[in-house]
Amino acid sequence: MISPLEDVQGLTELAEAPADFETTKEIGFYRLAFRRLLRHRMAILGGVCLLIVAVAALIGPLLLPASWDQADLEHRFASPAWPHIMGTDDLGRDIFRRILDGGRVSLSVGLLATVVVITVGVTMGTVAGYFGGLIDNVMMRFTDAILAVPAIFLLILLTNGFGHTAPVLILAIGFTLWTDTARIVRSVVLSVREKEFVEAARAVGSGTPTIIVKHVLTNVLGPIMVAATLTVGIAIITESALSYLGLGIGPPIASWGSMLFSAQQFIWDAPFFALFPGTAILITVLSINFLGDGLRDAFDPRSIER
Repeated sequence: MISPLEDVQGLTELAEAPADFETTKEIGFYRLAFRRLLRHRMAILGGVCLLIVAVAALIGPLLLPASWDQADLEHRFASPAWPHIMGTDDLGRDIFRRILDGGRVSLSVGLLATVVVITVGVTMGTVAGYFGGLIDNVMMRFTDAILAVPAIFLLILLTNGFGHTAPVLILAIGFTLWTDTARIVRSVVLSVREKEFVEAARAVGSGTPTIIVKHVLTNVLGPIMVAATLTVGIAIITESALSYLGLGIGPPIASWGSMLFSAQQFIWDAPFFALFPGTAILITVLSINFLGDGLRDAFDPRSIER
């Protein structure tokens, strides 16, 4: 499974501009980055689309009749028409409502798995990059060992071993995808720890935790934001892939991947059954990637107007 987060070199360059929050220069850098993001049309388009999807998934099911999510075998595979604008599934349930319900699950899994990825990846990368030496070697060799095993095998092993529930899926995805984030953060920390303001902090007697939190991590914020954004899309695709293989969240809970899993045996009889959840995944992941590209460009010091 190839991850866009493996482009470490480009993200490392985000650390070249000093970014101490206590200085007006750092505040100016982030203001300029935000202004640059607002001028990135595809990022804004992606952000707007992602916001629409999130709001629809959050409040949409509350506005639709609850009966539409109940089995109605007399109306199985009804073609898209009013009031079922996306048709019905193999049990007669409204596909539009199922997509909104599934959006809650898929987006929640993606976001919470990203929290796990960022927590583990930033911790591992920061410790390895800042202390270096033996600690760096041990932690990076462990990271390489995780990378050497195909992610799909680890996910299948974890989900089969601990169950097909949402918490297991979130932790499995999180503990599988953290390696790229750790490598990105480590590469940036290796550069930042040699900066003058870090040396000055050591000279005035600041403790290691203070230096890491106030001076190092603040300069890694840009790459972390980019990595987190891209990880959400990867986590959603991973959850959908596992659900499509029957290893994700099981029925009756809906997710976009589980809807595709149910639709595959009816693909020739009712192609719209698979078309709509597949389109939802496509739009959401593309929106996240556009937003991630915009953040990457916005936090690139070479592209920010001085």
